[in-house]
Amino acid sequence: MTRGMTPADLFRIQWVSDTRLAPDGRMVAFTVTRLDEEADDYCSAIWVVPADGSAPAKRFTSGGGKDSAPRWSPDGTRLAFLSDRDGGKAQVYVIDVAGGEARKLSAIPEGAGAPVWSPDSMRLVSVIRTGGEEQGSAQNSHKPKTPPARLITTLKYRYNGEGFTYDRRRHLFVIDAASGATRQLTQGDWDDTQPAWSPDSRRLAFVSTRHPARDYDRAADIFVVDAEGGEPVQVTPGGGACALPAWSPDGRNIAYLGYADAEDAPHNSRLWLVPAAGGPPRYLTAHLDRDLAITETAAPIWQTDGSAIVVGVQDRGSVGVIQVQVADGTVLPLVHGKRSVTSYSVANATVAFTAAQPHRPAEVYVCTALGEQQVTALNADWCATVELPEPEHFIVHSDGGEIDAWVMRPAGFAPGQRYPTLVNIHGGPFVQYGWTFFDEFQVQAGAGYAVLFCNPRGSSGREDTFARAIIGCPGEPDSADVLAMLDEALQRYDFLDPGRVGLIGGSYGGYLAGWIVGHTDRFVAAVPERGLYNRYSKDGTSDIWSGYTYLRVHQWQNPELYWRYSPIAYVQNMRTPLLILHSEEDLRCPIEQAEQLFTALKQMRREVRFVRFPGENHELSRGGKPSHRVQRFGYILDWFAEKLSAPAG
Repeated sequence: MTRGMTPADLFRIQWVSDTRLAPDGRMVAFTVTRLDEEADDYCSAIWVVPADGSAPAKRFTSGGGKDSAPRWSPDGTRLAFLSDRDGGKAQVYVIDVAGGEARKLSAIPEGAGAPVWSPDSMRLVSVIRTGGEEQGSAQNSHKPKTPPARLITTLKYRYNGEGFTYDRRRHLFVIDAASGATRQLTQGDWDDTQPAWSPDSRRLAFVSTRHPARDYDRAADIFVVDAEGGEPVQVTPGGGACALPAWSPDGRNIAYLGYADAEDAPHNSRLWLVPAAGGPPRYLTAHLDRDLAITETAAPIWQTDGSAIVVGVQDRGSVGVIQVQVADGTVLPLVHGKRSVTSYSVANATVAFTAAQPHRPAEVYVCTALGEQQVTALNADWCATVELPEPEHFIVHSDGGEIDAWVMRPAGFAPGQRYPTLVNIHGGPFVQYGWTFFDEFQVQAGAGYAVLFCNPRGSSGREDTFARAIIGCPGEPDSADVLAMLDEALQRYDFLDPGRVGLIGGSYGGYLAGWIVGHTDRFVAAVPERGLYNRYSKDGTSDIWSGYTYLRVHQWQNPELYWRYSPIAYVQNMRTPLLILHSEEDLRCPIEQAEQLFTALKQMRREVRFVRFPGENHELSRGGKPSHRVQRFGYILDWFAEKLSAPAG
């Protein structure tokens, strides 16, 4: 007999990611990560599987550390990857495909980034954050007991998950594949990232912010530099949000993702083509009003004949893979359906990808002209022991038109019973819920709750106008959509108990949860976490330093507007019992946001509890210490069990 998912199941799941197809299309390398309960940490290894599924997947690297970012050499003889197996920061290792021991290639004090092979298999390039105290100079070899003061001269001086970065910049380093000799290729007071080799291995395209106003805007451009050194040349016109360059097979053009005006966010990232020598970019996906940025590493991939480009695409809760014809922008779906692709790779007209479904964690799939097959089943045994409900999709009609929404029945569902219900709100807001495995929802369903979620206005996966509908009024249109979803669901599904409905949201979802409980008392209890509650005080204290994107005015220009769209402005109306969760090292939504909300509610004698997670940042629920992730689930389930009279999981 199966059971519902519990928080402890986080330790039983194999988290599959980062598929990389060998140049001949015969093998697929990928990363498998698991949560180590004893070490209270994450372990990962490189695995391989035949692309035709003729043999089961097998582990390719050994050890108890973190091996990740597998990258095949273009000649197919070696596999490079990152590892911290020596106990320090991650370095580049290389292992022969035929087997044997991995060879440490880099020895960079700051640690290496994911390697990128040159097409001739002679060199690799890595992005490394260099400078500052971590540079390891003789002058800094003996650290004082008391850290020195920091002189800050830039707005962008810290980043969630990394801490203070004010005196360090990311640059390109070229590594010799035979000797490991490393040299810095780019330098300067800016970040150089996302390198891509030209087909002849002589040049590198990369993304950089080499413009005078870089400290005040979000613009980034594509540059090209000789691999032996020299002054980089900007090839995009400036002012845009450019990312993930990819050279055409003939070396004449560079494809990239982005949009024309970086300051006019949010916008769907589109596919562009620019001459490698510079010139006006050509917009290839003018008729596809969807976001093509599915991850920060999912770059466009050219077909070998240069006729088409493969990219990912978000569409109303799903994430697929499409092929765009260079000549006319015609789109051909390659991978689609009710699932979410999380990585993809292409070789010889074969697409290898990882994809997750709501009731199945990600596995590796391979798609050819003959069809598609799943080639790994690393979570099959676990799935056989756990009941993982599948969501039902339904459409909500609101002022914003059609809203995509989903309902999940609780594990052990019995017709004729009514169940407590949890309404979940995603962060972003320019992201989407949908057809993917989300441990949050499965744990909630496993604890006996029906689960409701939707993509309100402001979400990705739809038209630009949909994403931009909350500009100037964040919290109003999207909260209306969330409440419309709840109304529609209560009318449609008689197993939902209207008297036992809870609300939960994180990051922007925490903001929206706070906004909603400040405007209605219809929820029995709520859990806002890592949220934004005071827009005025968040500006200047967050690594996203400006609220301009959604209010289109700076805080000092219109403080009343910032206050109007702050949930804490309505704190006197908040009578819903709240459990506030926040991480103490959150630099995205600093913990002072939660402290303000908790203190105000406590002073008004309202029912509120505050849980602080030391040593964690904004990514607690996704990448925090395993013990903290389990504790977080415990606090949430205990809270709703108490308030909604449901058994805790």
